[in-house]
Amino acid sequence: MAAAPRERSPFLGLLPLPERNAVVQALRTETVGGMVLLAAAVVALVWANTPWSGAYEQIRDFHFGIPALGLDLSVEHWTADGLLAIFFLVAGVELKRELVVGELRTPATAALPVVAALCGMIVPAALYAATVTAGGGSLEGWAVPMATDIAFALAVLAVLSTHLPASLRAFLLTLAVVDDLGAILIIAIFFTSDLNFAALGGAFAGLAVIYVLQRFRVRGWWWYVPLSIVTWALMYNGGVHATVAGVAIGLILRTTRDKGETASPAERTSHLLHPVSAGVVVPLFALFAAGVGISGAALGEVFTRPEPLGVVLGLVIGKTLGIFAGTYLAARFTRARLNPELAWADVFALAVLAGIGFTVALLIGELAFPDPAASEHVKAAVLIGSLIAAGLAALLIRRRNGIYRRLYEEETRDDDHDGIPDIYQRADTPEH
Repeated sequence: MAAAPRERSPFLGLLPLPERNAVVQALRTETVGGMVLLAAAVVALVWANTPWSGAYEQIRDFHFGIPALGLDLSVEHWTADGLLAIFFLVAGVELKRELVVGELRTPATAALPVVAALCGMIVPAALYAATVTAGGGSLEGWAVPMATDIAFALAVLAVLSTHLPASLRAFLLTLAVVDDLGAILIIAIFFTSDLNFAALGGAFAGLAVIYVLQRFRVRGWWWYVPLSIVTWALMYNGGVHATVAGVAIGLILRTTRDKGETASPAERTSHLLHPVSAGVVVPLFALFAAGVGISGAALGEVFTRPEPLGVVLGLVIGKTLGIFAGTYLAARFTRARLNPELAWADVFALAVLAGIGFTVALLIGELAFPDPAASEHVKAAVLIGSLIAAGLAALLIRRRNGIYRRLYEEETRDDDHDGIPDIYQRADTPEH
C-alpha cells in the first residue's frame, strides 16, 4: 500500500500564538523606530542642502576619543563603527531567536525565507555588476543594493495604515534577519583593513569569556558591559569592522529560558536595547550618513554614472525579482505552499517593499567607496532607489488593502473578550 503523500505546510499562514506575540512586539518597536529614522533622514537631507550645511559638516567631521587606544574617530564614524554595533547586537539576538525558536528553527520553515533572502541578495548584486560592467564602472559597490532596511520598510507600512497580516510582516522580518546576516558576513569578509592579529586574538578571547559566563549562568551587567566594550574596541583595532563584535555577542547570548526564568539573557538584552537601537542608534546613524547634497546635476549623475545607476536598479528591480522569484521557486519545489487566503500579488508587494535599503546599504556604501566624492553619489542612489521602491510598494499595498483589512479583522477578532483572538481557540489552530 502506497504511503500517503506528506501534507505541504502552509507558508504565510497563521502563526502560533507565542511566535505571533514575539513578532508583534518586535514589529511595534521597529515601526516606531522607523518613524524616527524617517524623520532623521529628512532632517539630514534638509540640513545638508541649506545655507547652514557647513555647520552640519563641521559636526559630522568633529573628532574625539582616545587616540592612544586607536579610537580617535569623527562623529560620523562613531555612529557607524560604535553605535551601529548595538544595532547589530540586536540583529544577532534576533537571528539567534529565529534559529532556536522562530521561523528558522527547522529546515521546512526556514527554506522559504532563506531562499528568498539569498535570491534577494544575489540578483541585486548581479544586476549591479552587469550595469557597471556595461558602463565601465567600478565593481567595488556590488554589495550596496543587497540589504533591506526593516525599520524603514515597516515605517512605510505604518504610514500606509495597512492591515497587513502578522504572518506577512513576520516573513518580512525573517527575510530581513537573513538579509542582515548576509550583510554582516560581507562586511566581515570583504571590508576588512590590515589585520592586527594580536588585537583580534584579544577580541576572540573577550567573546570566549562572554560565552563561558553564559554557560555558567553568570548574571550582572557589570560583567557584560565592560567586556563587550573591550571586545568591540579590540575588534575595531584588529581591522575587522567593529559591528561584527555586536552580532557575535548577540549570537552568544542564551535564548532559551531555564526553569523558573521569566526571560532569557537574550530576551532581557533585546528588551533593553531594541528600543535604543531602533529609536536612537539607527536614527543617529541616518542623521550623519544621509546628509548628501542634492542638486539637478547630482541627481542626473545618479542615472548617468554606472555605480549609482547600478545601486538604483539593484534596489528597485533586483530586490523585487530576486525575492519574488526565490519565494516562488521555494514554494514550487518544496513542501511549502502559499496560504490560500493570500495572493502572489501580496508577496510581490513585499518584494518591492524590500527594495528599501538604507542603514546597512549606506554603511556598505561608505566602506566600498572611501572617497567622499564617490560615496556621495552612492548615498544619493541609495536614497533615490529606496524612495522609488517605497513609492511603488505603497501603490501595490494600497490596492491590496481591502484584503489585508479582512484578514486582519479575522485574525484579531475577540468576541468573548478574553484577551485571546478567537482564531487561536479553534481546535485546528497551532498554539505552540
